[in-house]
Amino acid sequence: MNFPILSSLILLPSIGALFLLFIRSEKGNQKTIKYVSLFTSLVNFFLSIYLWILFDHETSAFQFVEERVWIEDLINYKVGVDGISILFILLTTFITPLCIISVNNSIKNRLAEFLIAVLIMESFMIGVFCSLDLVVFYLFFEAGLIPMFLIIGIWGGSRRVYSAFKFFLYTLLGSVLMLVAIISIYWINGTTDIVKLYEIGIDVKYQNLLWLAFFSSFAVKTPMWPVHTWLPDAHVEAPTAGSVLLAAILLKMAGYGFIRFSLGLFPVASEIFTPLIYTLSVIAIIFTSLIALMQEDMKKLIAYSSVAHMGFVTLGIFTIQQQGIEGSIIQMISHGLVSAALFLSVGVVYDRMHSRLISTYGGLVNIIPKYSVLFMIFVLASLGLPGTSGFIGEFLILMGTFKDNFLVAVVASVGVILGAAYILWLYKRVIFGKIINSELRQMVDLNKSELLILSCLAFPILFFGFYPDPLINTIEVSISDLITMYNINLTNN
Repeated sequence: MNFPILSSLILLPSIGALFLLFIRSEKGNQKTIKYVSLFTSLVNFFLSIYLWILFDHETSAFQFVEERVWIEDLINYKVGVDGISILFILLTTFITPLCIISVNNSIKNRLAEFLIAVLIMESFMIGVFCSLDLVVFYLFFEAGLIPMFLIIGIWGGSRRVYSAFKFFLYTLLGSVLMLVAIISIYWINGTTDIVKLYEIGIDVKYQNLLWLAFFSSFAVKTPMWPVHTWLPDAHVEAPTAGSVLLAAILLKMAGYGFIRFSLGLFPVASEIFTPLIYTLSVIAIIFTSLIALMQEDMKKLIAYSSVAHMGFVTLGIFTIQQQGIEGSIIQMISHGLVSAALFLSVGVVYDRMHSRLISTYGGLVNIIPKYSVLFMIFVLASLGLPGTSGFIGEFLILMGTFKDNFLVAVVASVGVILGAAYILWLYKRVIFGKIINSELRQMVDLNKSELLILSCLAFPILFFGFYPDPLINTIEVSISDLITMYNINLTNN
């Protein structure tokens, strides 16, 4: 098709942000600001659905490719999608309008500037998943730091400046080595075109160092143990919509990078460093689950649970098994939905009571039953109950891990038990029991916008839990061919 659909998906949110610049931030214009932002993000979502409908599931080749010369003989603007990347684009365009609706109750000041940051970040995140040139990927990958830094630093909690700088420095320093690696790849191969690099391969003698350079960036962004410490601080201080974007999409960019680059470009090094990934992943699953059990702040508990869930993701990716990698992608999509729902659920009670402490609550089922039912769905999805999307991802990951390394799979399975323990304990203390805090009786149940947001998240969590075929059919061929290419490169080297 001649229509540049991917460039449109990338540019449309930024065009919406540009419109917001010309609307004065006055009380009378607040609705206009919200409607322009929501309209822009919804158009982008429906455009991504149209992209998915047109997408050919039978091939692993990149589709809807657009290429333009950017810097002569050096960098081309090149974008395209395959079965692996298209689902992350859908996740991004689905979560963004829900974040925009959620600001009704949480963002009181400088609303236009906040929504501009959200829309620009959507552009950058979509760009990451579309990029078919290493330099273009790096620019989008790092540019996403700027709006998130501003969201945490301006609209965050009391320690927002500390958390924003910690987030920015951790993630930026991790990516400096990746930039050096990209320059080195251009020096070695004469191109940064990802498709060409897949075809010609990268010399084995350089792969270990290049793999470690990319790993330094992806490990921080995932985040893997022990470079995960920025995440709880960032989540606690970020406004609700910021936490949702961070957990649901930004963390997935690194998981996507592991699949696209670590496996695709450096198969020999990936084989060598798989024990390292297994070790760090298992530690993340067990250690951060134990830390989550000790938390008294709801946001911190969910933040540590994100580290544990992403530990399953990295574990599945490096099994180099069809089920393992499929499970990792489905787990990332599921975690994007579930973590967004959990953070929004915390935001609902925080907006009413201005406290994230678990001890503040108790007996909410007697006061806000609609909220309690939806929160239960998200909690059960987080622990991987059959019938929810969380089960599909974890089950496939463990299947792939059992095939590759029985001992690692057994130890990782303990994390499933711990995950059930901390998330059910959270639900018990917040929802059940006696109403000790008399102020809770003043709470009102979900309003229309909150009910809409949480219902929109509950539907795909349950739908894909019972019927994951649309996800599996989209990624199956691309993953199968990636594993074939990986094995061929190992054999040839």
